[in-house]
Amino acid sequence: MSQRKRKKAAQDMLSSQRFDKIAENFATSEVHRSSPTMEALHETLGPQTGSAICDVACGAGHLALSFAGELPARLVAVDPAPNMLASVRKLAAERGVSVETEEAYAEDLPFADGSFDLVVSRLAPHHFRDMPTAVGEMARLLRPGGRLAVIDLEGHESPEIDALNHELEMLHDPTHQRSYTLDEWIGFLQGAGLNVPVARGSQSESRTGVPIKRWCEIASSGAEAERAIRQRLAEAPSAHREALGIRQDGDEFFIPVRTCMVIGVKPLGGVR
Repeated sequence: MSQRKRKKAAQDMLSSQRFDKIAENFATSEVHRSSPTMEALHETLGPQTGSAICDVACGAGHLALSFAGELPARLVAVDPAPNMLASVRKLAAERGVSVETEEAYAEDLPFADGSFDLVVSRLAPHHFRDMPTAVGEMARLLRPGGRLAVIDLEGHESPEIDALNHELEMLHDPTHQRSYTLDEWIGFLQGAGLNVPVARGSQSESRTGVPIKRWCEIASSGAEAERAIRQRLAEAPSAHREALGIRQDGDEFFIPVRTCMVIGVKPLGGVR
């Protein structure tokens, strides 16, 4: 194994271990349980009755389980953190939902080509270390005409504003890799051979914004990181905060969890 691959494997292990420790936070997180963008995704996709669905980097499985009422033929949740998968099984059992779980990374999915009608991933790809490979893997799983739907943190076109956004995300969660712009996401899906009929930027996972304290609680950021985030926001130009949708009310800042949503469709020819 090359030094680069060994380093990546070690980083992946650290990320998996970190999420193992905060699995319960994600299971109870109001941001992860539901959002305006999740609602919009269901409206855009339509009913999934009889579909085979795979949720990649599923966390506690909130997105996967949101399809259960639509009577899919198969529901699969994939994540590299065992405790996250345990949370998926617990939530599924509480709701009487049948779900398969698989421990794996997005860059190496253990399923045959064309296994699913719908592959989804939400609030996770910003952790992926090799985005073209991960998107290629998710696209590979699609049957001809199948769809890949991604909701993830959105980068900003302005380098200066994007740098602020990245600094905040790294303080919030040191396993964060990068938030990509909408145009970059379109490029990833097109690069994997998908058509992209839906691409929406400047979405939000919270209608009111998440207070800094709660935002940090969900990710177990720690008191030092919370103080650094508050200081960085206080120092940042108000125009930069506004560009990221960050609202200030008195001494508190509210994070919108700014996202984009893209949906790619595998051509009926099925050849990438």
